[in-house]
Amino acid sequence: MERKIITTKDGSHTISIPEMNVTYHSVHGAIQESMHVFIQAGLRDSGVFDFVGVNHVLEIGFGTGLNALLTLIEADKQKNRIYYTGIELYPLNEAEINGLNYCEQLNQPHYKRLFKKMHQVEWEEMFEITDNFRLTKTKCSLLDFSTENSFFLIYFDAFDPTTQPELWTKEVFEKLYSIMAPGGILVTYCSKSDVRRAMQAAGFTIEKIPGPHGKREMVRATR
Repeated sequence: MERKIITTKDGSHTISIPEMNVTYHSVHGAIQESMHVFIQAGLRDSGVFDFVGVNHVLEIGFGTGLNALLTLIEADKQKNRIYYTGIELYPLNEAEINGLNYCEQLNQPHYKRLFKKMHQVEWEEMFEITDNFRLTKTKCSLLDFSTENSFFLIYFDAFDPTTQPELWTKEVFEKLYSIMAPGGILVTYCSKSDVRRAMQAAGFTIEKIPGPHGKREMVRATR
């Protein structure tokens, strides 16, 4: 399946799959979307950095590694350790990784080496990327994912329900609910009514909040 690097409206790159008519991030801006949905509404607003101990974050759809990179930068700023697990069934290849411009767009060129390291480390093992960030990448589908961890924060960044309907069901959200810590939150860009109903049926408390540029609403769900 062909994948292309394209430039979004904020100057940052994303991946397009023409055959499926999907992109990994919003064409209105990859970085601005990730910052709004996952970092501001998720990482910062969750209170995760107020907790002294092991902070586990799970990302559904590791993809380009943008959300992981932004979380790494934030963890370094806060000097608070994050244990980050990313699920991805179809990893990017080396040429695609080298073609992404996130560190340049963020004016963080010194993170370029660490960004590449996150992509290069082996799957199914935990690696120390910095003193404040531990990464475990799991090459599997969410449907096959299993863990002994309890996550305080989940980034739900799968393709939209039209493209991957099997990942937006009550059963999937029940699975995620079961591996979350009490008071933990899940954030996602999608706010479709059937998705919210599936989350509520799984036990989540749903909050609709303003979405990123180009999208009116997003969802924050709390266990």
